[in-house]
Amino acid sequence: MHPDQQQDFAEFVAARSDSLIRLAYVLTDDQHAAEDLLQTALAKTAGHWRRIRGNPEAYVRRVMYHEQVGRWRSPRWGRERVVDVVPERATGDRTAEVDTRITLGQALRALPVRKRAVLVLRYYEDLSESEVAKIMGCSVGTVRSQTHQAITRLRQLVGEPVTLEA
Repeated sequence: MHPDQQQDFAEFVAARSDSLIRLAYVLTDDQHAAEDLLQTALAKTAGHWRRIRGNPEAYVRRVMYHEQVGRWRSPRWGRERVVDVVPERATGDRTAEVDTRITLGQALRALPVRKRAVLVLRYYEDLSESEVAKIMGCSVGTVRSQTHQAITRLRQLVGEPVTLEA
């Protein structure tokens, strides 16, 4: 590789590595595998650097994708993974917890948009009543009444007590 191309490639790697490692992690779901995937993709890209025109990041992303698909298709991919600590006991049955989440999600989607927004901002985003009021462009009293009405409606929809912690 020509020294100018080496410099250009080095600048590209320095500028885009953070973004590319995030993509690699999403593809692999493992930090070490992500680093290996990115290193492999960058090595392949370096070999073709003089021919890459326009958007080199798109090229690297395409290489990473194809490389990972090849790994998934590999017969070794489905094997067990070594872990540092063996679990002491099996996890319990969480079916009821999942059912509750699904029911609560359906009930939330059944609420009017404004009431749902109040609950999401107050309890999911953990914002204060005054912050929610600023975002929604209303008074603190309106936030309080909307919250109360929304929780009452959720209880009706779910058919059991709903407890939301502030």
